[in-house]
Amino acid sequence: MLRDEFDVCVIGSGAGGGPVAFSLAQAGYSVVVLEKGPWFQDKDFFKDEIACCRRSEYKPDLREEPQMVERQDVNDKWEARSTREAGINFWNGNCVGGSSNFMSGYFHRLKPVDFRLKSSFGNLPGANIVDWPISYEDLEPYYTKVEQEVGVSGRVVSHPGAEPRSTAAFPFPPTNEHPIAKRIDVACEKMGVHSIPTPRAILSQPHAERGGCSYSGYCGSYGCATGAKGSSRAALLGRAVATGNCVIRPHAMVSHLTSDAKGRVTQATYFDQTGKEVHVRARVFAVACQAIESARLLLRSTGPRHRQGLANGSGQVGRNLLFSGGGAASGSLPYAEMDAEQAPSYRQIGPFINRSLQSWYVIDDPVFGEPVKGGTLDFIHRSPAPIARATRQVESRQGFVWGKPLKRQLETHFSESAYVKVEAFCDWVPHDNSFVGLDPVVKDKWGSPVARVRAGFHMHNLQIGWYLAAKGAEVLEKMGAREVLSFASGSPPANLQAGGCRFGNDPAHSVLDPDCRAHEAENLFVSDGSFMPTGGSVPYTWTIYANAFRVADKIKSQLGPILA
Repeated sequence: MLRDEFDVCVIGSGAGGGPVAFSLAQAGYSVVVLEKGPWFQDKDFFKDEIACCRRSEYKPDLREEPQMVERQDVNDKWEARSTREAGINFWNGNCVGGSSNFMSGYFHRLKPVDFRLKSSFGNLPGANIVDWPISYEDLEPYYTKVEQEVGVSGRVVSHPGAEPRSTAAFPFPPTNEHPIAKRIDVACEKMGVHSIPTPRAILSQPHAERGGCSYSGYCGSYGCATGAKGSSRAALLGRAVATGNCVIRPHAMVSHLTSDAKGRVTQATYFDQTGKEVHVRARVFAVACQAIESARLLLRSTGPRHRQGLANGSGQVGRNLLFSGGGAASGSLPYAEMDAEQAPSYRQIGPFINRSLQSWYVIDDPVFGEPVKGGTLDFIHRSPAPIARATRQVESRQGFVWGKPLKRQLETHFSESAYVKVEAFCDWVPHDNSFVGLDPVVKDKWGSPVARVRAGFHMHNLQIGWYLAAKGAEVLEKMGAREVLSFASGSPPANLQAGGCRFGNDPAHSVLDPDCRAHEAENLFVSDGSFMPTGGSVPYTWTIYANAFRVADKIKSQLGPILA
């Protein structure tokens, strides 16, 4: 018979759920993790582009679990379409470990300025920018804990604007670097800017029961077969289960949370793999389903004190949804322009480029008038995935290509140049037209209303994105790259989600208190990226991990001594 009472129930097992389960299980509390998807092991992951990226084998079937997305049409009216039709999918890695299984592992900390965005730069018309209720100093020890527990490889260098650290070095040496990295260093030195080694949540050498990186070239969007990638599954959940205090239940789709007349959450109800309804009771509940689905769960969990949805008396659940603003640039380095000894080393696809630029994290340029918040440039390889790359060669500026011209274009693309891509990250400005609610009509296969996401963007995102992408293009040109292009986009990157349950001191304008405890439900915490009122100018994962470890400490304090 399944156990139905625990100290802590964690819903979701990714970067927001893993640290809570791991920390509390190690401390001796009984923990159950409810995960909607299956439980894969390292051996189940293959470098299979069809499974990973063409058929979305690690995401739900959109025929059974669609989401609705609202985008503006040419007349500026909001039109809702199913994600199956809209060509966008907000599901990310539905399995034990969540999307952390498939991340690229670019790990940058937020900087002190990210915690006081409004104080530093003021508000923008039409934006909902606020300062965080905690500081960088509050989160710094937990960034360090992530380095140790999840495993971060890298090399600390001094550069203008570097955030303070309490340790002098990363716990693991850098992963192997491609020769393009040195070329970036030289170009940046000529430009008077500072290239920095990119920290990676990828083990550069075996540690404990995890293997080191195999340098296959297939990393972002792919599961890791060696355990080197710092997913919640590989780094934390196995150790949590090994304590004997943590139970993971895969294929557990939580339909709603029940609360009592005082507003406290009393149980989670989920459907198991057979469709049977199961109930779990706990003293504390931590929701970590990724931002869109966490908001959806709270909104459909009504109760005597939560008529508009759990913890939603302020009407703020689902509001101020964040993605990541930014742009991109790319260029090619023809082998024919290299000497005979250099070219073979550039043909490697395994080692990482591992270079970033944060010289424009704050932009002081007359084009903007006053200083504005900028962002981060990450230099990466173009994915080696042949299907995606070949498909993009079918169309040119002159129209579609086929026959011998297509064969020649494919030959040129795959064999004559090394490609470098720049990803630019800047703040996704929170505003009223970026939010998630419940669709009034469409339901999933369990009969629950699906998420309805309005994915509007603030024009400031594009302005900063274009600026940063152009800077990336300058570096590529200084490197000698050919065919350099740059662009920015207002489309939301579906794998970078945050916000929707922002934390703050004022219950009227936030969902959570500074400890990420719901203002209206004292035993409910939200530990994924939903808590973020602003997202910073870096990928979110390291901050989500760090805050989840912080939340785990808050839960331990609330639970008190372990009951016999």
